[in-house]
Amino acid sequence: MTQKFARESYTIMNELVLPNDTNTLNNLMGGRLLHWMDIAAAISAQKHCNRIVVTASVDNVSFKHPVKLGDVISIEAQVTRAFNTSVEVRLVVSAQNIPSGTKVRSNEAFYTFVAIDQNGRTIAVPQLIPETDEEKKLYNEALQRRELRLVLGGKLKPKDAKELQNLFKEVVRE
Repeated sequence: MTQKFARESYTIMNELVLPNDTNTLNNLMGGRLLHWMDIAAAISAQKHCNRIVVTASVDNVSFKHPVKLGDVISIEAQVTRAFNTSVEVRLVVSAQNIPSGTKVRSNEAFYTFVAIDQNGRTIAVPQLIPETDEEKKLYNEALQRRELRLVLGGKLKPKDAKELQNLFKEVVRE
């Protein structure tokens, strides 16, 4: 199986928030942002997998700051871990008001994608090699996030979620 560095999947996507993207308060509609995030994450996942990928899950997306009409959205995406046939992608979204020079982080999320072959069947993906301290931290924590997704999706029983159990044991000790 091949291996790839996390940095090879790094993707940045920019979008200008136009009137058609906003609600009646002139704020970016959440659904539009989720659409853009899905595209950026898919590009990142495809860079890693060299395959077509499909969205398998979207973790909690919290809207920390409203994004206004005329702001420029920057979506940074990078694969944090590869499993057998899936990859986890971290997204960080910033909103910049160019005339005022302000920039705020508006969202952060993790998306999971599954690689598929030309017949629509899942296919193995390259392993991920984290290099920086931040990449290594995200890589190591990905097992807990994966188990949580599987438990919430009904694909793993809580009693079988060993990484989550270890996390809660650490929290109780502190």
